[in-house]
Amino acid sequence: MAPSLSLLSLIVFSLSLQLLPSSSYSVPVDTFVYGGCTQQRYNPTSPYESNLNSLLGSLVNSATFSAYNNLTVLSSSQSAVAYGLYQCRGDLAMQDCASCVARAVSRAGELCPGACGGAVQLDGCFVKYDNVAFVGVEDKSVVLRKCGSHSAGYDPEAVLVGLAGSGGYFRVGGSGRLKGVAQCTGDLSAAECQDCVGEAVRRLRSDCAASDYGDMFLGKCYARFSTGGAHGGYYNSKAHGRSDNEGEKTFAIIIGLLAGVALLIIFLAFLRRICEGQGIFQFFFFFSLLYLDFK
Repeated sequence: MAPSLSLLSLIVFSLSLQLLPSSSYSVPVDTFVYGGCTQQRYNPTSPYESNLNSLLGSLVNSATFSAYNNLTVLSSSQSAVAYGLYQCRGDLAMQDCASCVARAVSRAGELCPGACGGAVQLDGCFVKYDNVAFVGVEDKSVVLRKCGSHSAGYDPEAVLVGLAGSGGYFRVGGSGRLKGVAQCTGDLSAAECQDCVGEAVRRLRSDCAASDYGDMFLGKCYARFSTGGAHGGYYNSKAHGRSDNEGEKTFAIIIGLLAGVALLIIFLAFLRRICEGQGIFQFFFFFSLLYLDFK
């Protein structure tokens, strides 16, 4: 029996989704931004080491199905309790989120061996852990500040106003060549997130006016703007997918697939009528004609 039109349409639709331009950015999500460790250290083979390893493994596993989570590994001793969270950038696919968190955890192990607490910010995700409770606590201390070169041609004010006023835990915006992004960790309330992003924007406005890019990372949020390139591909509109040329090629491939499937449907329907209505002799006769035509 010939495949149904709905089944073939589903196959074509699935192939089309795989060929469409992706929403990933040009800057790798595991690009290192900053990292830091606490001064307090734990003893090897201590209960805290075991709890910390369990916590970090759980964070990596959780990132396969959620863009944010915070976890606590309890212990009979308060000093052995491990607290941790991760936050992926709001536009990442789950596969990229999981990969980024795994890389951040690995990088934290390299940077902070034996430290009770550590934090790593990659371009696509943030991971933090400690033996002191910090989840749900707003933190507006400056962790990283970077400003680009000053130029009279750039005024980030419109972008910054948009980031401060748009609301939500993940925010993107732009004005002309300047693009911006801001995000809070998911343990903050909506009011705390607004307060934190507002502070990051205020500092950017004060420190990075007329710059071609600015990065302001606070303890629980960040705000960034850029014209793109090395310091801003994470929200450069040209980096959201493939080039226009590649898009045209993709569209041509999809059209070709659709045309091919349409011909296949007609061909299978024709064979079905031959086999069911006129017998196998006509079936072979038909293929003989095709063979002679090709010769």
